[in-house]
Amino acid sequence: MTETTKTHVILLSCGTFNPITKGHIQMFERARDYLHKTGRFIVIGGIVSPVHDSYGKTGLVSSRHRLTMCQLAVQSSDWIRVDPWECYQDTWQTTCSVLEHHRDLMKRVTGCILSNVNTPSITPVIGQPQNESTQPIYQNNNVSNKPTAAKILGKVGESLSRICCVRPPMERFTFVDENANLGTVMRYEEIELRILLLCGSDLLESFCIPGLWNESDMEVIVGEFGIVVVPRDGADPDRIMNHSSILRKYKNNILVVRDDSNHPMSVVSSTKSSLQHGDGHVVDYLCQPVIDYILKSQLYINASG
Repeated sequence: MTETTKTHVILLSCGTFNPITKGHIQMFERARDYLHKTGRFIVIGGIVSPVHDSYGKTGLVSSRHRLTMCQLAVQSSDWIRVDPWECYQDTWQTTCSVLEHHRDLMKRVTGCILSNVNTPSITPVIGQPQNESTQPIYQNNNVSNKPTAAKILGKVGESLSRICCVRPPMERFTFVDENANLGTVMRYEEIELRILLLCGSDLLESFCIPGLWNESDMEVIVGEFGIVVVPRDGADPDRIMNHSSILRKYKNNILVVRDDSNHPMSVVSSTKSSLQHGDGHVVDYLCQPVIDYILKSQLYINASG
């Protein structure tokens, strides 16, 4: 497959990130490596989306701290970004609504790219007040500079360092030359773009718990978007999927990362980290900037009870 015929993917991970662990970042890296190795996908971005403070989980520190820790954890990454949208809402948001929000934003980004160059982008920027203006994601001032897929995808990838999010589950975009003569459209390339939920096998297993998830939300999450599952704790995703009619129905939309990695995925969970249990071995689970921030802000000081 050529670069333009492969499905371009943005990975979205929702969670408490209380705190974000090395394992969370490893999930992104493992998922990207696996998707690339299949030869069918190109991962162009990753988004960490911390949950709202009203989620109500015991020991959940303020989103202000969790957002900062997430930013510190991904500061050396050139493709993973932190999105504050969930935290900035009036109340807790479902995973489905978060996916749909990102899908809407990506459509606005690509709409700006694909439509008239004079159409301004109103995509909010991380840390930027909503009343400040933003520049168009793609603007062609050179009539000889045709908007090839590589150029435009570069702009989309570049925008991940600035925008809050992104959109569509699975759409195919046609890039045209906006400098063509009146009424003339020259098609260059089509790009299939998807936004996929990245999760561990524990989230997949939670789909099988009666009453925990809204079934219509599950239909949207798995049926319209799709999931990338990184197994952990020795869980068997195939066995888990067989316990849910919806997971079985959309089995082809569930991508299970199968690799030879020896990463201790059991320490991905913030809840299961040694920090939450107070045994002191946080350096094994957290990156140093996050540890420094926790100490400076005196977070989790009662974690050991």
